[in-house]
Amino acid sequence: MRVTGGLVFDNNFRFVEKDIFTDGEFFVDGAAAVKESEATYDDKVVDASGCYVIPGLVDIHVHGCMGSDFCDGSLQAIEKLLTYEASCGVTAICPTTMTVSKEKLLKVADATREFFLHADSKDNTEEFARKKSLQNKAHFIGINMEGPFISPKKKGSQELSDILAPDVDFAREMIKRSGGKISLIDIAPETEGAMDFIRELAGEVTISIAHTDCDYNTAMKAMNLGAHHVTHLYNAMSPFLHRAPGVVGAAADDPECMVELITDGVHHHHSVDRNTFRLIDKDRIVLISDSMRATGLPDGSYELGGHEVHVEGKRALLSDGTIAASVTNLYDCMITLVKEIGIPLETAVQCATINPAKSVHADDKLGSITPGKYADFLLVDKDTLELKAAFCKGKCVI
Repeated sequence: MRVTGGLVFDNNFRFVEKDIFTDGEFFVDGAAAVKESEATYDDKVVDASGCYVIPGLVDIHVHGCMGSDFCDGSLQAIEKLLTYEASCGVTAICPTTMTVSKEKLLKVADATREFFLHADSKDNTEEFARKKSLQNKAHFIGINMEGPFISPKKKGSQELSDILAPDVDFAREMIKRSGGKISLIDIAPETEGAMDFIRELAGEVTISIAHTDCDYNTAMKAMNLGAHHVTHLYNAMSPFLHRAPGVVGAAADDPECMVELITDGVHHHHSVDRNTFRLIDKDRIVLISDSMRATGLPDGSYELGGHEVHVEGKRALLSDGTIAASVTNLYDCMITLVKEIGIPLETAVQCATINPAKSVHADDKLGSITPGKYADFLLVDKDTLELKAAFCKGKCVI
């Protein structure tokens, strides 16, 4: 396939006039394709005139949508997540658990392993048909475990009774039961055993500081041990104060640390989001949705982690007024960052594509329009920033 006429987001984070080419599921080198013959790519031509061509978005922190939650622990919930996200231009995700019981988490791990067995099936049977159907869905990168290794003091909408001390053995059981599909594990560094947990697993999965009341020094110790990631910066953590900079200050000081930012216009004041880009380099900021099962549905009452959540407009609140999660998909978060918060489009695209892919070590196949990577890309109206089309693995999904 040849995509022509658009302004393409390149690896220097600029929009340039050029054609891009795909061969099956992957991007290919355009110059080589034209030189060798059109046989190296199919004869389909996509006219992207009037559009930006950007990589498919990557959301590494997403709980649910359309009435389903990843913690439901079913193939149906997984497929609903992947289908909805692709329809919103989010072509790769890390479905995210919460602090629920061990039994529920293991059920999620089992469902994940089963999903990948179906997806990787080579049989020309019902399983083959199932694999083919996955072509119109987003990539499942791996599980994001947001809990249960968190602080009770900063639990947010997480369930207090299911919080556990950091447990390497249980983490390894989750890794095994999921078929090795754990991408990220959250942890509160001040909890007993946290530092040993980080030492043991930081080389295998991304360790993220989250739901924590730790101070600056404790956070820096965790980062020095390999926890170079922070979950939803500012939310459910020690505040950033002038004599007690906490996790936020530590994240700013650690040049390897990636930080998640929810830019739905609800979780933070716009000034906070703008100033985050002054405090922390744009190469280290990862946009996330943190969306729950109410995403894509009307206002009403919904469940999240065993708690009732009341949704009105963009707000999802517990009964005590605590912000529970988001009801905004990542594409809309990216557009809010540009149109309402005032961050340049080029920066917003970077933070919603290659940065999250790097943060979970998936940038070898995702996050940019580069030969050899999956042909995941979006056509975005240059004037309105409306999503006009989305392609995942070379297939048009909307």
